Amino acid sequence: MRRTVVMVLALLFAVAGCSGPAAQPGAQRIRVALDWTPNTNHTGLFVAQQEGWFRDAGLDVEFLPYNNTSPDTLVSSGAADFGISFQDSFTFSKASGADITSVMAILQTWATQIAVRADRADIRTPADLDGKIYGGFGAAYEVPKMQAVIRDAGGRGDFTSVVLGTAAYEALYDGQVDFAEPFVAWEGIEAQLRGHPLKTFDYPDYGFPDAYNVLLIANSTWLREHPEQARAFVGAAQRGYQLGADDPARGAQLLMAANPDAFPDPELVTRSQDMLAASFLRDPTGKVGPQTAEKWAGFSGFLYGTGLLAGPDGKPLAAPPEFSTWFTNDYLP
Repeated sequence: MRRTVVMVLALLFAVAGCSGPAAQPGAQRIRVALDWTPNTNHTGLFVAQQEGWFRDAGLDVEFLPYNNTSPDTLVSSGAADFGISFQDSFTFSKASGADITSVMAILQTWATQIAVRADRADIRTPADLDGKIYGGFGAAYEVPKMQAVIRDAGGRGDFTSVVLGTAAYEALYDGQVDFAEPFVAWEGIEAQLRGHPLKTFDYPDYGFPDAYNVLLIANSTWLREHPEQARAFVGAAQRGYQLGADDPARGAQLLMAANPDAFPDPELVTRSQDMLAASFLRDPTGKVGPQTAEKWAGFSGFLYGTGLLAGPDGKPLAAPPEFSTWFTNDYLP
């Protein structure tokens, strides 16, 4: 999730300084790469830390402060053992040979949506985005996804794309761009609280494949070499995210306790956690974490179909990957 520069600097110090119960002597050290500064996508990790579940599992867990190197890269290289990722970025990294495996779906469905200002009466469906300006972040998968949703809604998929900076959503509020792709459970709520309400469009409503928006990933080699520690870590993390789904008020409280002074507006945190608990964290059985090959093949298969996925040699993939090998449920409780 994206913030302003001021928030980034403040929260980097918060992550570096946060700590839960002290680890036991001889505990297995585990490094976790965060994708951004602390937010409700990370609640389960901080819940497990604050409640002492990592410590009780014999683990000494360190959260690596966000930097400009993606968690996919940090985890693949072995600089981190686990990390927060996204199915879209993971798909490109894994296709290119990254040594990573998804071990848990943190969010079971898209939590990003196409967003326009609520006062845009001229934009009623994604089809109305033809000829408009999209404010994105330069990732290869952004434009094909937006084109597909617009076409699914009956449009041509013709728009201008510009790359935004850290304060991306200011451009949307100010009318410099017509549409963007925020996390509705963070930037969407933040926009409401700041007096800039948004109107959003959910991709699957127009026939676009659903996806596991946020993932917990691991270094594949580390998983093979440390199966018991991996199971202990994923189990404690899943327990933390399940608490956040079942008791969002408690989850939000523990996230803020783990990161004192990081959240100037507690209402943003509590409303965000409530939204995630209501709509995004659980699978159809009510559990947090499981993944299926069908959902992986849907969206990641779409990305393969764009011709943008390249293998380790840098050449476009000649055949679709075996997506069922990209994830595992084996480490869930």
